[in-house]
Amino acid sequence: MVDARRRNNVVVTGDADGPVVVLAHGFGCDQTMWRLVVPMLAETCRVVLFDHVGTGRSDLAAWDERRYSTLDGYTRDVLEICQELDLRDVVFVGHSVSAMVGVLASVAEPARFAKLVLVTPSPRYVDDGDYRGGFSAADIDELLDSLDSNYLGWSAVMAPVIMGNPDRPELGAELTNSFCRTDPEVARVFARATFLSDNRADLERVTVPTLVLECRHDVIAPPEVGAYVHAAIPGSTLVTLDATGHCPQLSAPEATAAAIARFVAAPA
Repeated sequence: MVDARRRNNVVVTGDADGPVVVLAHGFGCDQTMWRLVVPMLAETCRVVLFDHVGTGRSDLAAWDERRYSTLDGYTRDVLEICQELDLRDVVFVGHSVSAMVGVLASVAEPARFAKLVLVTPSPRYVDDGDYRGGFSAADIDELLDSLDSNYLGWSAVMAPVIMGNPDRPELGAELTNSFCRTDPEVARVFARATFLSDNRADLERVTVPTLVLECRHDVIAPPEVGAYVHAAIPGSTLVTLDATGHCPQLSAPEATAAAIARFVAAPA
C-alpha cells in the first residue's frame, strides 16, 4: 500500500469533528500557499493539506515523469490520500490547475466528495475557436520554451505577473521564491501537464455542488474562463472576489476564506 501521507506530506489540522476540507495548491507552489486561510477555516473545519509530488516537502523519490506527465497522476494521488485517511463527504478546494484535479477526482469517485471549490480555475489555457483561454498556442509554446531554457529566470519574470498586485511586491517575491524551490525538471513536466491540458469535456460530468471562485482581474484565468466553467458545470455557483491576480488565498485571504467557509456551511 502506498504511504500517501508521507509521499504527499499530508498535514491535518482544525476541528476534528468539522466538515473535511482538502486544500490543493497549484503549479510551482506547495501547501504553504494556504497558510493565511487555514486559521480561518480550521475554526470550523477539519483541514487537510498536502504537497503535490515534486513540490514542498513531498517525497521527491516518488516523482515519476510518466505518472505526472498528465493531470491523471495528480488525481490518483488525491484519491489515494482520501482512501488512506478514510476521508468522506470531502469538500475539495483546488487552486488553479488543481481545480481540474478536483474535477477529475470527483468524476472518478463522486460518492467520496460532497462539494468542489474551484479557485481561479481554467479547463484549457489555450484559445480554441470561440473559446478564450487567455493564451494563444504561440504564447504557451514561448512560455514553455522559456521555462525550459532558464527556469529561475522565467520564475523571476512570470511569478509577479501571475500574482498581480504590483503595489504589493512582497506577494510576487513569495511566489517567485516558491517557484524557485521547485526542481526545474519537475516544473518542466508539471508545466506541460498544466498549460497543455484540456478538461472542458469533464466539466459537465461534475455531479456535486460546485463553487467557482474567480478574481476581478486575473491574467491567467480571465473572466471569460470563469464564466465558461460556471456555465459548463451544472448548478454551479460563481463568485467574483474583489481581488487582483491569480492567487487570492495570498492577496485576499479573508475574502477567500469567507467564501469557502460560507459554501462549506451551506446546505447541499
